[in-house]
Amino acid sequence: MCSLFGLIDFTECLSTHTKNKILNTLARECQVRGTDATGIAYNFNDRLRIYKRPIPARKMKIHIPHGVNVVMGHTRMTTQGNAQFNQNNHPFLGHVDSGAFALAHNGVLWNDKELRATENLPLTSVETDSYVAVQLLEKNKTLDFNSLQFMAEKVEGSFVFTVLDKNDAIWFVVGDNPLCIMFYDGYLLYASTQEILCKTIKKLKLTAPSDILEPKEGEILRIDRAGHITTGSFMPKSSYEHWWRRYPYYRDYYEDTPANFDDLFSVAKAFGITADEVQALLDYGCSEEEIEEMLYDPTLLHEMTGELLYAY
Repeated sequence: MCSLFGLIDFTECLSTHTKNKILNTLARECQVRGTDATGIAYNFNDRLRIYKRPIPARKMKIHIPHGVNVVMGHTRMTTQGNAQFNQNNHPFLGHVDSGAFALAHNGVLWNDKELRATENLPLTSVETDSYVAVQLLEKNKTLDFNSLQFMAEKVEGSFVFTVLDKNDAIWFVVGDNPLCIMFYDGYLLYASTQEILCKTIKKLKLTAPSDILEPKEGEILRIDRAGHITTGSFMPKSSYEHWWRRYPYYRDYYEDTPANFDDLFSVAKAFGITADEVQALLDYGCSEEEIEEMLYDPTLLHEMTGELLYAY
């Protein structure tokens, strides 16, 4: 569980001091979803800059220079790849024919090793599962709706990706994890949850937003530095539930088919939870969605499953 956050000042109505205050407050509120590392990306003087450290947001002072109007950020909870090695933290730098880009990810991917083999992706020192998304975009050599669709349909797991390009546009690739964007007169803020944004607004004493956007699973949004939105889409494949949602007339045919929890076992493994522990929860009557929520509190989950396994 990580958090994405950022802002686009599309009318340049905010002072540099105000933008830094917003970003620091927003990042600290995002700590609820990750304290292992904090990072931001922005363009300055025709160069993409990434600043990240293996520390919680409360210990990292975000200070963007004057003239920066688009910032993409991330707070990390480690699931794969030691955060003390800064190369494993977000955002990640990538390159396509049109220039550099930065990518951040909220979620867990469980087919990254398989993709590196099947897609002939180069070996890298980055251990984080998220980095395979960067490599898939680099393989296509372009950053557009088609390449993002290709990437989103190749990876398996839970995700929302944000990608900052050299032209100060942020791309949002929305899987089954949350994302909220709040619009104000002249700028926007975004974070992984509406709750994080509401707490930020309260602390900053901002007025209510003029509009709130919570993109749906399968959507790709591009918001440029002027605030213009263009959209694309992809077909999620993280579970049969997503497939049924798009083809409901097949539901009756498959309703008696035994459930396959391979995906759940795989993502649980990334959190250090064994298949036996997951199976104990399933046998107890927990739903797949309930177990996925529990994965974000491994200590409590281990205690609960330990009691169940002992009882059995």
